[in-house]
Amino acid sequence: MGVAGGFGLVQDATIRNSSGSVTAGIDNRFAAGVVAGQDLYQHLGGDLRYTFRDDDLVLKSGGRKANMDGDSHLIHYDLLFHARGRGARIRPYAAAGGGIRLFRGTGREDPNQPFSSFAFLTKTNQVKPLISVGGGVKVTLTRHLLIRVDFRDYISPFPEALFVPAAGAKIQGWLHDFVPLAGVSWAF
Repeated sequence: MGVAGGFGLVQDATIRNSSGSVTAGIDNRFAAGVVAGQDLYQHLGGDLRYTFRDDDLVLKSGGRKANMDGDSHLIHYDLLFHARGRGARIRPYAAAGGGIRLFRGTGREDPNQPFSSFAFLTKTNQVKPLISVGGGVKVTLTRHLLIRVDFRDYISPFPEALFVPAAGAKIQGWLHDFVPLAGVSWAF
């Protein structure tokens, strides 16, 4: 069992209409989570993870920005492929898995939003499938205490219910949320 904290860096999607385009996505903000893991075999393990992401919903273009408070909740299971066996003090690994991501717009909706010819930021919830890929390293400090450093790319379809496209506008792209995390775990 463990806890982790980090910071998310997002590759945004694009919303286009006949007059041009804006980038749409999530501002770079903090992440925090918990993990329950197990070593299934000598080089194969698994993690059940919950991660909270502080998300500001954002539309940007030409130095201007429209935003709304939001957050997301990620729940997923990853298989871990360890380069070294269970007894090793330092265990690098690759991870891949999937789950769900609940996106939430929590701020106040503004009827006079900038970029309204492209999309409207809305106060709503939307669940999307989630792909998790990445890797990291576990370092055993004592028999029961270890530290972990992880890097994840959380990939999900764009939450179009939170960024409602205006008439004639189309959303292109998926969200890639690059999240480095550092944490501590207790093994028993």
